Amino acid sequence: MLKTLKDKKLENCSSINNKSKKQQKIIVGLSGGVDSSLSAALLIEDGWKVEGLTLWLMKGEGSCCSEGLVDAAGLCEDLGINHNILDSREIFEREVVKKTTEGYESGFTPLPCSMCNKNVKFEEMLNFVIKQKEFTYIATGHYARVQKVSSENIKNSENFQFNDFLLLRGADRNKDQSYFLYSLSQEVLSRLILPLGNLKKEETRKEALRLGLRTAKKPESQDLCLVEHYGSMQKFIDNHIEPKEGKIKHINGEILGTHNGIQHFTIGQRKGLGIAWPEPLYVESLDKQKNIVYVANKNDLFKREAIIKNVNWVSIEEPLKEIEVEAQIRYRSEPVKGILVPVKNEDNMTKKFKLIFEDNQSSITPGQAAVFYKDEILLGGGLICEFSKI
Repeated sequence: MLKTLKDKKLENCSSINNKSKKQQKIIVGLSGGVDSSLSAALLIEDGWKVEGLTLWLMKGEGSCCSEGLVDAAGLCEDLGINHNILDSREIFEREVVKKTTEGYESGFTPLPCSMCNKNVKFEEMLNFVIKQKEFTYIATGHYARVQKVSSENIKNSENFQFNDFLLLRGADRNKDQSYFLYSLSQEVLSRLILPLGNLKKEETRKEALRLGLRTAKKPESQDLCLVEHYGSMQKFIDNHIEPKEGKIKHINGEILGTHNGIQHFTIGQRKGLGIAWPEPLYVESLDKQKNIVYVANKNDLFKREAIIKNVNWVSIEEPLKEIEVEAQIRYRSEPVKGILVPVKNEDNMTKKFKLIFEDNQSSITPGQAAVFYKDEILLGGGLICEFSKI
């Protein structure tokens, strides 16, 4: 098994020779879970000078909180490396908790993981590396890959102007986390090592056991730390947003019931509506201004277009004309073909993009990310801010 994995581990370090590894230090983001733990252990085994870094995001239970700090500290002691801790509670509160709350209050369904990756985790790690000066690279346990652009990439994609570094899907498509990394900058990618990018999850467990890591059998954490910390997203919402009664309306205008806040609903939701109708109804849209939850039949959930804002182009330069993409509008959804069209504002500047799907899509959800791929390469991504009916 070890021989089989040898060629796959740390593939994105292949351009960095052994001498450089010994001379340049790398900081590994440690959450206290098996993925980040194995990343640190594999880098040490590969000859890197490693230190751990844990961000203190919240008080309480969870992998990002006290429990994670303890496990990360113990792992560093086991591995014989330094463990650094950054108090990031203030920035996490401002950039994740507050913005998630504001998103729900506005009728969106926010994506806290992307907010955290962009404005907290990688930003804090990069600033730490720049400030300390002794570190050159950063590493995390994400299942994705970074690749320096090559002539082969350029030859295969004449429609794109590539940046120096590409972000690719993880080899394990069931665990691929590139969707949450669409906001990363070229500066981060130029320093980023992702040791697990070529491994499958079952291989990660086996490697952790082989290396005798204390986290080898630790249960998987929630994808969303706010859920892990509060117990559910519903409890987080109840803790941060006051209830406000409003109407539930069918899109035909008929009032079907009341609700206690649009923050409790998301596009496509069926359960928990508390209304009676001859056939199943789903949340079709949320009106923040009028505090109305609109419901409809399943067929009415299908849309053809979406408007995307705050687009970050990861692997390519911003396109000046429409391009064909494979768009993923949820973490667990399959990518679908579409056309991405720049939308000019009155100053003739591109601030948004219109995403036109090849086939109608169900439950396009404002606040979620639309991430654009070309085969394995993540081109860029942004936030869905509105959708258009068929």
